[in-house]
Amino acid sequence: MSYKVEALPDSYAFLGEGPHWDVARQSLYYVDLERGFLHRYDYKQNKVYKAKVEGETFATFILPVEGNPLEFAVGCDRRAAIVNWDGVSPVAKVVRTLFEVQPGLKDNRLNDAKTDPRGRFVGGTMACTGDIFAQRKGELYSWQAGGQVKLIKTDVGISNGLAWDEKAKKFYYIDTNDFEVKAFDYNVDTGAASNPKVIFNLRRSNPQENLKPDGMTVDTDGNIYVATFNGATVFKVNPSTGKVLLEITIPTKQITSVAFGGPNLDILYVTTAANNEQPAPAGTTYKVTGLNAKGLPGVSLKI
Repeated sequence: MSYKVEALPDSYAFLGEGPHWDVARQSLYYVDLERGFLHRYDYKQNKVYKAKVEGETFATFILPVEGNPLEFAVGCDRRAAIVNWDGVSPVAKVVRTLFEVQPGLKDNRLNDAKTDPRGRFVGGTMACTGDIFAQRKGELYSWQAGGQVKLIKTDVGISNGLAWDEKAKKFYYIDTNDFEVKAFDYNVDTGAASNPKVIFNLRRSNPQENLKPDGMTVDTDGNIYVATFNGATVFKVNPSTGKVLLEITIPTKQITSVAFGGPNLDILYVTTAANNEQPAPAGTTYKVTGLNAKGLPGVSLKI
């Protein structure tokens, strides 16, 4: 297979994360996580708009809110905040808090989060001080409109990639510190996740060479795409067999997340990071074409 990797213009983020394709606006939303910025790549204009979330240190994810084009749920510390942004202005403002988790754990923060196929929030936490790859103070949660935060999993190191295959009734989840992808049985009507099973292992014979899985997405054939934070690679994997179907090589080391988008949902967008003085083009956001695969549209959050 011949695929093509191209940089998006002016797409740099020090810690790019959380790509979400919005069909209605034909835009890719993502964050510069540790700088508290929201980014919007406008497909038709081929241009990235950036906004600082006023008064916030972190912007760990961005999820459009259903029915209100100016509102987004954004991860700010341990709060899921509702932020007002027109997608163009250089400043975005927090208008209220949707919910907060682990309020007493000041050294923790939210990390990756997504909406499930029904528009529920699912996301988790991690330590943000010390050796984050050695700690397990995180948790994984779900939340839906009119309800309380529900705990899905404790003993989480770095809560990261999330993806759903509604046809297979599966929820795929990554805790980076486990070096693996797990599949849960998932009841889309209730949001219940059960029976976790390891489906893809990124450990190597030398533990120092273990690959760190980060963000993830799924295509319409049910294959998962796993970003590796220390591997310069996105793995396309058959979750039924654990077999790697394709290794997509990206020209920088820290690959953070992936999402399908574009008018036909056949472009794989890839966010990266420039942590620990990674050389250019680290932090660039890429598009990958020619994969002969399609993804699912991003789902807005129901509040």
